[in-house]
Amino acid sequence: MGLAENTLVVFTTDHGHFYGQHGLIAKGPFHYEDMIKLPFITRFPGRVPAGKQSDSLQSLVDLAPTFLSTAGIDIPRGMAGINQRDVWFGKKDKIREHIIVENRHQPTTIHVKTYVDKRYKITVYYNQEYGELFDLEKDSQEISNLWDKKEYFELKTELITKLLFAEMGKEPLWMPRIACA
Repeated sequence: MGLAENTLVVFTTDHGHFYGQHGLIAKGPFHYEDMIKLPFITRFPGRVPAGKQSDSLQSLVDLAPTFLSTAGIDIPRGMAGINQRDVWFGKKDKIREHIIVENRHQPTTIHVKTYVDKRYKITVYYNQEYGELFDLEKDSQEISNLWDKKEYFELKTELITKLLFAEMGKEPLWMPRIACA
């Protein structure tokens, strides 16, 4: 029926797995690269360039808007993801400047959010003084946690602010201001 030549196919998963990295096994709410950097393969003959690799930041919430857009269906305004079609189709190198990773369990267990950009990763634990801050460029194995280092206080503050703004940016503004009223 020729479906293989006219079908977008995506291979991915929702999380990685620990095999001893950071002293952990299995999965869990810890946002090290081994857990959040996922395999992601797309195929759509004639649209997705064959053999091309990308290091573009993408999120699982981007799948639905990208699928809808590719199918020619309008993306609902309240959808949190970003249409990645231009990245997948090789028209742009990137669309996102950051991703947010989160785990929300029951109120008595870990509630964590992580902001990741091309270079840095900051993880904030709900109602906790501790957290994690990594320079992924200098420390790709995430060994040196910079959270409590005084010389990184300004960077930590900047990244926490970016996380807050990114969270706020996920909420649609149903009635944007058009005047100074």
